Amino acid sequence: MIGYIATVNKEQGLPKLDIPVTPYTSYVVQADKNGYKLSYTANDPKTAFITKDIKEKAGFLGLANNTTQVTEEYFMDGQINQGGPVSNHRSWLDGTPGLTQQEAADITATRKSEACVKAIGSAEGTGRLVGTSIGASAAPSLSTIPYIGWVAAGWVAMFGGDQGADIGGNMAEDLNKNC
Repeated sequence: MIGYIATVNKEQGLPKLDIPVTPYTSYVVQADKNGYKLSYTANDPKTAFITKDIKEKAGFLGLANNTTQVTEEYFMDGQINQGGPVSNHRSWLDGTPGLTQQEAADITATRKSEACVKAIGSAEGTGRLVGTSIGASAAPSLSTIPYIGWVAAGWVAMFGGDQGADIGGNMAEDLNKNC
């Protein structure tokens, strides 16, 4: 292969070099009448840096500016400098289009779980309201107990609310198709 890259021209005495050059190559050649030395690197640099200056409002009432300098290292054909998944003649980083069956099943399960949480939460709130109302209807008869009547009335109202929330949540979980 080296024979194809460099051939010695008998008339000039120095080798004639035909080195492939791309935007990402580097090479060093030392040649004299006795021979040559070639150092060639493809895809050089393999990593590069992007430096960004980010200006933000700061100070009293946002009248001053703070400048933050962010430096990112990236691969030559990576997502950072390309702005997203890329597909070119050197690399294929783009994923397959669409969702796999497992990803679709996970999304469906998450949606059902969210719907279930919403239904149970709503039913618990409604049940707490109904339970507290029923407990509060018993409060006048309990408030006639000397010294502790007011505590007993409040306790019955709170107990009724808690029981109503439990019953409402259980009913929603049993009757909702998403749970």
